[in-house]
Amino acid sequence: MSVPSWVADAVFYQLFPDRFARSERVRAPGPLEPWDDAPTRHGFKGGNLPGAEERLDHLESLGVNAIYLNPIFASASNHRYHTYDYLAVDPLLGGTEAFRSYLDAAHRRGMRVVLDGVFNHSGRGFWPFHHVLEAGATSPYAAWFHLDRERLAAGRPLDPYPQAVEQAEAGAGSGDRSLRALGYRAWWDLPALPKLNVDDPEARAFLHGVIETWTRFGIDGWRFDVPEEVAPDFWSDARDVVARINPDAYLVGEIWRLAPEWVGSGPFHGLMNYPLAWAILGFAGAGSIDPAVAEQQQNVRRQLRPLDAAGFVERIAEIDRAYGAGTAVHLNLLGSHDTPRILSLLGGDATAVRLAMLLLFSLPGAPCIYYGDEVGLAGGGDPRCRGAFPWNAARWDHQTLRAVMDLTAARRRHPALRRGPTTVLGSVGDTAVVRLGGEPDGIVLAVNAGESPATIELPRETLGAGGVDAVAGVGAAMSVARRPDGHVALSVPARSGALLALEAMRR
Repeated sequence: MSVPSWVADAVFYQLFPDRFARSERVRAPGPLEPWDDAPTRHGFKGGNLPGAEERLDHLESLGVNAIYLNPIFASASNHRYHTYDYLAVDPLLGGTEAFRSYLDAAHRRGMRVVLDGVFNHSGRGFWPFHHVLEAGATSPYAAWFHLDRERLAAGRPLDPYPQAVEQAEAGAGSGDRSLRALGYRAWWDLPALPKLNVDDPEARAFLHGVIETWTRFGIDGWRFDVPEEVAPDFWSDARDVVARINPDAYLVGEIWRLAPEWVGSGPFHGLMNYPLAWAILGFAGAGSIDPAVAEQQQNVRRQLRPLDAAGFVERIAEIDRAYGAGTAVHLNLLGSHDTPRILSLLGGDATAVRLAMLLLFSLPGAPCIYYGDEVGLAGGGDPRCRGAFPWNAARWDHQTLRAVMDLTAARRRHPALRRGPTTVLGSVGDTAVVRLGGEPDGIVLAVNAGESPATIELPRETLGAGGVDAVAGVGAAMSVARRPDGHVALSVPARSGALLALEAMRR
């Protein structure tokens, strides 16, 4: 399956609609949680699509040209992963007309828009599930869910609102406990999330119809939620549905591990590249990781480890070996709505965050900024990682903002930062040097994440005969000295990194 050509050139921005921007053009039906108060698990801040449209200038100034929207369909949760109407945009976001306006405005600026598709489970307010609640086993929608038929046959109703709810750690995700306790299988045994039976032909046809409807509406792709928990052929069929309408649409799966079987000949063009995130954060923030914050999310707790330069380059080599050249364009990220904010995860170390951003924007794949990370928004695990965007610029980390803007500009100017290949030139201690792209337009990436300056020797042909031209950087400037034997000594100050243009060095 060919990868849409635009994705390699994309800089994504992940936008959580309830927390990004609020416009008074959407009338609130009642009180909202104060914008600047700490986020709560169930509270609504009232961010909406007209508000996001009014802030497209901010994204454009960052150099963003693609937007990944967390779910926008009608739902009773602020994150909207509890869908109750897949064919309508939530009225709190402004409704479908507001999305039409937002999508058109983004397209006029040359920005693509990717939607979040949640087809493993619905919310318990989903109208077919409500039909089953009312009609029981006689409902024509009964086969759309995994139900305890004996319970229904015995006249015992489903129990979607139990008085006591306890998530089972053992077997979480199987839904076996909820099948017994509630009468239906629920995702991670959470009563609010009835699991959909995509093996039922009518349920599958409906969900594929949802994908078709919004693809025809004009979106530019899908991020699919928890695809490993859905039958693989569902996604193959979904891919075919999308390709018939828009073969240039990007399909990305939320898979947290190395999973080459899902790309290439698989159903997706790319995956959310969490393995790369752990490698970058483990290296750039090796001395800064806050264990208490890391403990707040299970995948972070299990996967994030401090890395020296040798460990880092081995991790990125492992990712390259898993996928091979040209088989995928992953959505590269440092954090998301499911992880603690990177600033908090790295113990408030803004320099480590900037070094991580440098690596994110330099390595192959499509970099994705989680809203607010560019201005230093902090927060631990859910719900603290989903705080409202601080639109008072006096509260921003302008140094990080400027670094992100410089990196997006560098990425736009230099194809080597978008298309590889990647070659490790050397590593010593906490310093790694990587060449991105080939000649004549390659870029050298050098990062020293440690507390001491380092000098690393490189092959004589690495930098040519010219001087150093830094395309973008974090921290102090680097220097180059040529040895009598022609080898190059690159001096990298502590806590610094830079992109060095090979073509410029040869002038």
